[in-house]
Amino acid sequence: MRRILATSTLLTSLVLPAAALASTPADDASAPTPIRVSSGVTQPVLVNSAYLDIPAGYSIDAIPDDAQVGLSLTVNEKGEPENIQVTKSYGKFWDARVISTVRQFKFKPATVDDQPTAVDMNLTINIAR
Repeated sequence: MRRILATSTLLTSLVLPAAALASTPADDASAPTPIRVSSGVTQPVLVNSAYLDIPAGYSIDAIPDDAQVGLSLTVNEKGEPENIQVTKSYGKFWDARVISTVRQFKFKPATVDDQPTAVDMNLTINIAR
């Protein structure tokens, strides 16, 4: 199998004020609701990425220079990506491989008041030769 480097760009969302969400009491029976990165919230930091595997026999020349897959995901309190959704497709073949690769990523989790918290984020994966 060949490997190509998948690079990523974190696109932080500044939609919801963190202070309002951080002060909302949580019900023990309800699942934690991910928040968006804004003032008062530290963003998740990628600490471990992975390589995108290319099946043997697949021509690397078939990958254009501008290949990108956009994702929406949640980084949970443990720094693990979950609820991964494709927002910009490059085709089912690449989308599936990118999602599989991103599941292996490890983040330093976002925090509110120095406590790890789940956050929603957008991620663009650039597929390079």
